Amino acid sequence: MADNPFRDTGTIYLKACVNGARTPDHHPNLPVTPDQLAAEAVAVHAAGAKAVHMHPKGADGRDSLRAEEVDAAVAAVREALPGLPLGVTTGFWALPDAQQRLEAIEEWSILPDFASVNWHEPGSPEVAELLLSRGIGVEIGLFHAEAARAWAASEMTQHCMRVMIELGADGDVSRADEILGVVDGARSPAPVLLHGLDESCWPLLEHAGVRRIQARIGLEDTVCLPDGSVADGNAALVAAALELLSR
Repeated sequence: MADNPFRDTGTIYLKACVNGARTPDHHPNLPVTPDQLAAEAVAVHAAGAKAVHMHPKGADGRDSLRAEEVDAAVAAVREALPGLPLGVTTGFWALPDAQQRLEAIEEWSILPDFASVNWHEPGSPEVAELLLSRGIGVEIGLFHAEAARAWAASEMTQHCMRVMIELGADGDVSRADEILGVVDGARSPAPVLLHGLDESCWPLLEHAGVRRIQARIGLEDTVCLPDGSVADGNAALVAAALELLSR
């Protein structure tokens, strides 16, 4: 698109996704505890990330939406780096009961700036409405064209703060462009972010740069640098991503 309709600023916007649904057996430096998440947020911000997305974890190392874990994680990052734009997941896998998910979010007392909502998951419109009612920004996650078309037909096109095109390891440029076309047709004022997973991570990050839209990187998306070597941690991934996007 010659006029770059998805570009919200003239500078690179890179968000760090510091852990995701992975567990420490995927990478020895994956942050899990509130203190680890706070330290990682400081590190990625110093490396150039403009915002952080994290998955608060329970004692078992798995994703949690419970207020106890979410409040502790958000509070730790807030204390370590006040003012850093900070988001969390609302992933259905973390609490696979639509009503319980709503109840858990209602109990959060230390609020993140934004939360991701995967539009294909059960109960996502209700989750988005609840987040907005609590003053939490909504990042819409679009995993495929069907979800993109459903979102494009909803009122959430005008109320979300960001639209994320989130493709799996088999994602490619053509699939990304198909979804970008649907998003463009929705005429949402929200900026768009593109990212991949594992094998698709670096090619799609590079494509985000070509399309001049937002990007993200971190141990949620890959544990490897562009050359295939295992990264020391999130800060190294952020530095590599910024070098690639600056070309």
